[in-house]
Amino acid sequence: MICTCIARKSLEEILDILDDPFVEMAEIRLDLCPALDDNAIRDLFETCEKPLIATFRTDKDWDRAVRKLEIAAESGARYMDVSLDAPVGASQNVQKTARRTGTRLIRSYHNFECTPSPDFLAQVQARCLRYGADVVKIVTTATSATDIEAIRSLYAGGRDNLVAFALGDNDSRIGCISLGAPFTYASYDEPLAEGQQPFDKMHEAVYGARGGSFFRTDLEVPCSKSVAQRAILCAALAEGTSRLRGYTPCEDSESAIAAAKTLGASVARRGDVLTITGIGPVVQPLGLESVSAGESGLLARMLIPVLSQINGTPFTVTGIRTLPERALAGASDIMAAFGVMLHNGIERQDKEIHVPVRVRGPIIPGLADIPGSGGSQLISGLLMALPLSDKPSKVYVGEPKSLPYMFITIDILRKFGIAVGSELEGNAEMLEMQDWSYCTGVNFSIKGGQRFKAADIDLEGDWSTAANFLVAGAVFGAAEVKGLDTSSLQADISILDILVDAGAAVSYDEEIVSVRKAPLQAFETDLSNAPDLFPIVAVLAAFCPGKTRLRGVSRLRAKECDRAGAVVEMLSGMGVELSVEGDEMTITGESYAARCVCSHLLKAGKFSSHSDHRMAMALRIASIGADGKVVIDNEGCVAKSYPQFFDIMD
Repeated sequence: MICTCIARKSLEEILDILDDPFVEMAEIRLDLCPALDDNAIRDLFETCEKPLIATFRTDKDWDRAVRKLEIAAESGARYMDVSLDAPVGASQNVQKTARRTGTRLIRSYHNFECTPSPDFLAQVQARCLRYGADVVKIVTTATSATDIEAIRSLYAGGRDNLVAFALGDNDSRIGCISLGAPFTYASYDEPLAEGQQPFDKMHEAVYGARGGSFFRTDLEVPCSKSVAQRAILCAALAEGTSRLRGYTPCEDSESAIAAAKTLGASVARRGDVLTITGIGPVVQPLGLESVSAGESGLLARMLIPVLSQINGTPFTVTGIRTLPERALAGASDIMAAFGVMLHNGIERQDKEIHVPVRVRGPIIPGLADIPGSGGSQLISGLLMALPLSDKPSKVYVGEPKSLPYMFITIDILRKFGIAVGSELEGNAEMLEMQDWSYCTGVNFSIKGGQRFKAADIDLEGDWSTAANFLVAGAVFGAAEVKGLDTSSLQADISILDILVDAGAAVSYDEEIVSVRKAPLQAFETDLSNAPDLFPIVAVLAAFCPGKTRLRGVSRLRAKECDRAGAVVEMLSGMGVELSVEGDEMTITGESYAARCVCSHLLKAGKFSSHSDHRMAMALRIASIGADGKVVIDNEGCVAKSYPQFFDIMD
């Protein structure tokens, strides 16, 4: 990234400069901006969402420097820059402020006369780290190739927290990016140091003709198909007429509407409002012979227990395209615990159950201990079906995966008048971290004899789709997305935490989620509860310097394709180094700026989406950072969740 140094400007002038989308981040020279009083500093750092460095250079007025830096840090500065020669008291106070506010600390060393020996520079680097540096800045005056080599030697071992270059040497200012520096410096207008280039020339030198890659402020996402499908099925089972607001059509949700009509519900759509008159209360068996789930694995798994409860006769759940090839892992054993037998509708080589699946019930309530390793979808169907039994049930789910989606089901059931009790099991780490990934089991208590009641609800925006836009903003520029609920139970809301861990600039309010480019870094995350995020998070990792570790590979095998294999094929085909060991994928990334400077952009070419909408979207985002055209073999598969995705991107 390019950090633009700003000095001798008023608050209004600085804000105008920061409005330029090509200004990625900025250093505010508080010592050279006398027009910025304390209130102006607060306004500046509270208002700007881009990563800002607060710098105050002085050799005597350290009390004032510390106070100004503290105001900036408390108001949202991403970094504070304090020279290595600061007095002990000032240094300690700044370190305390950085720890208290979460501001990253830059300890800087400037030599305007020469370039010391490599040993001396290494000692300077060690001192900076010892005195609290998150980022080390070393700037010297080079007069020979030997001096430049001394600076370059500091990057041995791949330091991604080092910014080191020579005054007057423009090549080293750009070259430091290729060596691993998280950012380099440019001036806005007049240079503040010898050889400092204006930011527009530096931008051209780093990014070339690519210019601004992704700057979008008008993005809206469709409703969550996971929420919509659950709500459509509940409304179909309800007594009375429900209204689902904020509906946007996609193939999976349209399949849920078709299934609701097959059950006997009346469905009408006007604009973004679905009006559904349900079949409840069900007083006699439906007697359906078959029902289609389209290509939706969620819908197929929910229909199995729901129809086992209300159909009264054996039935078949059918599907199209990729669905018959995806095993309903563990479904036979889980349904057998409730007296329901599953059989393949056509003869198959493997022993797993597939669509078309023949289902013979009825469902029997009671006590059951079932595994959660296969995911949440069939369990969500059971949570819908069991309340309609005449007796109560208690269900224990061990080692649950995709747990947030079970609680989405409970939340939607509550809106339709169905009560389901739950109690999580876990260790102290789960309680301390408030992280569902540490949950070892969950007990559901389900009272029988309940009835679905009609409801009017708003359908949430889809975090799975939004993640693609947010990653594009974090890596290539900026993105603002409307229509998302930041208190959502959707598992894929975890993209916000992932982006923060990766170093992106993230902010949000009740209306807009905003992500902007910032110096990125490698991270670790467990996607077992959010497998739909894996492809796009893998693309993010390819642009995060260092080794990123993604856990949850085992959850990817039975998606629309073998998604783990598809991610490996995508990234390795684009020249990204990665490996898979057990449940973990390790991806070695480089920053977008470094890839541009080193001519190491992702490789273009022809790639397969494997008819997987998540893979197609991830490939399109990755193509922004490619060295040519990326051709995707089946873009139409995005109709499963967001038919307009490629139109929006184009």
